[in-house]
Amino acid sequence: MKPALATVCSLDSPLETILEDYAAGQCRAVELWLGHVERFLEGKPVAALTDLLAQHGTEPVAATFQGGLLTSQGEARREHWSHFEQRLALCQAAGIPALVVAGDAHGPLSPQDLGRLSVSLVEAARRAADAGVKLALEFDARASFPNNLQSTVALIEDVGLPSLGICLDWFQFTVGPSKPLDLHLLTAETLALVQLSDIADVPREMASDADRILPGEGCSPPQELIGLLKAMGYAGPVSIETHNPQLWRVPPRQFGEIAITALRRLLGQAEMGPDGGVQAE
Repeated sequence: MKPALATVCSLDSPLETILEDYAAGQCRAVELWLGHVERFLEGKPVAALTDLLAQHGTEPVAATFQGGLLTSQGEARREHWSHFEQRLALCQAAGIPALVVAGDAHGPLSPQDLGRLSVSLVEAARRAADAGVKLALEFDARASFPNNLQSTVALIEDVGLPSLGICLDWFQFTVGPSKPLDLHLLTAETLALVQLSDIADVPREMASDADRILPGEGCSPPQELIGLLKAMGYAGPVSIETHNPQLWRVPPRQFGEIAITALRRLLGQAEMGPDGGVQAE
């Protein structure tokens, strides 16, 4: 598995600082928050992003996230899909292999809405395939559909295109109606990205993004998931993703070093020494 950090963990810092500081803590792969990327690229060519990543020896594993594709209508739909095309082009040009798509269908859904959702996923996956990018559908535990892993797997199988996979956010899995048995529906082929965070000591029904903390420090440790990923031979990215305003205030260098060390230990991987070499745990 490929350990990575999501730049959204340091949301208040500019991308240049995040990449420099994460690299200083021996983080070699990142999940790029598109807000960071688009602010950085204002007035610059995409090559500026690839140069920045190369400067710090950092590999992009995914871009997060694209919303509004599934059930939007009218002018809002046209805007979301135009934005989607721009982001696919960005991922293609910058060598970002995956784009996370939000399962953000909220509110009562009619049969027409469900039909539109299915057609949208097929069309999005086809466009992504043309761009050489894999889409990673992330279910939202508080959405109307899909809000759990079982339904998301069924959607992916129904679309049946290799350019559409799953983004498994452990927080969304834990706080929603997904069940531990659902994890066995995953395969190394359909799983495009794993996002890890733990939950602070609050009831799961009341947990919000602000309650996301580093994995292994809360009441929802992901050891069962990690064991299953190893058993299935998953070799893709596993990223720490927190949306916690308190963690945003931690300097990126300090956060990056602590987070990537914790993630490597969780994955059972050797840590990187200060010179970039491998040191035994």
